[in-house]
Amino acid sequence: MVRPIATRNLHGQVIHELGRQIVSGELKPGESLPREELLAERMSMSRTALREAMKVLSAKGLIESRQKTGTRVRETIHWNQLDADVLAWRCESMPTEDFVEKLVEMREIIEPAAAAAAARRRTPEQLAAVEAAYAAMAAAKNLDDWAEADLAFHEAVLHATNNELMISLFSVIETALGTYFVLSASTASNFKYSLPHHQKVYEAIRRRQPEVARQAMLKMVADSRSNIRRHRKAKA
Repeated sequence: MVRPIATRNLHGQVIHELGRQIVSGELKPGESLPREELLAERMSMSRTALREAMKVLSAKGLIESRQKTGTRVRETIHWNQLDADVLAWRCESMPTEDFVEKLVEMREIIEPAAAAAAARRRTPEQLAAVEAAYAAMAAAKNLDDWAEADLAFHEAVLHATNNELMISLFSVIETALGTYFVLSASTASNFKYSLPHHQKVYEAIRRRQPEVARQAMLKMVADSRSNIRRHRKAKA
């Protein structure tokens, strides 16, 4: 159930390995972890170091420890779903259809509003950052370059909102968005298929047209969702 891990950067690897096993479902909600002394022995680490790692996982809502029942995996409703590590662990294994749908729904709520706000408030420097990211997407020669530039484009749009709360969302969902962009582009016959959508968003922000920017971003997200769904139906 719980596998031993390498000794390099042991504390971080314990957090990563146990967290990944929980989020992927290898360790299921309600399942008990081995006793502390046994778990420490299996992972070749001190009980003190193990306790520190378990505190981190507990803070993320993944586990809970009780005096009589020991340490158990918590139900998913208690997980800190927007924690950067939890999102990364969900994306490390191939994202499930349910997770992708929820990520699309989150994008539909956040990104059209961000595009509209960027069209209203962007500075010349922020517009230049959006333009540079778009140019990098247009110049991308492979999927990795495209995904990196795509992520930079959406980050630049969020920064152009000049809303620090919205900007902070990017650091939280960056890993999930990056995984989504790769998935979306890799399922298309041409990974640059969404470039015209990005151009429309950029142009609307440049021309300070909030509603046009909102609709262009909404269409981009919807088109990406449709592309992934078509790919999954074709594979079924």
